[in-house]
Amino acid sequence: MAQLVAQEPSADRGKRRVETGIVTRDKMNKTRRVEIPRVVKHPRYSKYIKRRTICYVHDETNESRLGDTVEIMETRPLSKLKTWRLIRVVRKAPAQVTAAATPQTIAEKPATTQPGS
Repeated sequence: MAQLVAQEPSADRGKRRVETGIVTRDKMNKTRRVEIPRVVKHPRYSKYIKRRTICYVHDETNESRLGDTVEIMETRPLSKLKTWRLIRVVRKAPAQVTAAATPQTIAEKPATTQPGS
């Protein structure tokens, strides 16, 4: 009879990338949208430019919330867009952060004034 032997991960599988980013959407069940910001130098003008990478992350227990800083790890494709898994929540966001309070929506929202005021 053959004995069952626990297999260890092989060395040829390679190391998986680990990144840190900020949760920007948490409306989906078990899925989070995480932005990983970076700064790159323009090749001609030598000016530093902000860039971002958007990753869809699998969060099995729905523990992360909007604005949290999270650590994610690359994994096999889980769906069309999801190829990352949540490792841990590095820092929780303040309790009152909502989608309407993100800096991008504040800049886009025009000031409202009522006529006759």
